[in-house]
Amino acid sequence: MARSIAATASASSEDHKRTYLCPVERAVDVIGGRWKAVILFELMASTRRFGELHRRLPGITQHTLTQQLRELEADGVVHRHVYAQVPPKVEYSLTDQGRTLKPILIALRDWGEAQLVEANSLQPITTTDVATRGVAKE
Repeated sequence: MARSIAATASASSEDHKRTYLCPVERAVDVIGGRWKAVILFELMASTRRFGELHRRLPGITQHTLTQQLRELEADGVVHRHVYAQVPPKVEYSLTDQGRTLKPILIALRDWGEAQLVEANSLQPITTTDVATRGVAKE
């Protein structure tokens, strides 16, 4: 028998509270979409400046990166630190709550890698390849 869990949480893209009928719905709201999990995966390795993130994510526009970072910050998984200097310096890192996503993101990476290898669309990613992106395989 399926169990229903209703919870209320702040939804980053809305100005009001949203009721979730399923915990998976909340998780997908936080990390779902084209870029959020990839951004979080990049931040798992280390704190990054906006420009560095933008360079490491080919294909994302500055507008989309800004929007996604704001939503991740509103959801409490990314911390934005602004340094009081000229020119302005802003760094992004994972919060404690964001770091709890590490096993999920690693599992997603491993699943995706297996799917790509199975489909013969990509050679297997080696530990060295992953380490160069900042997150070693476990």
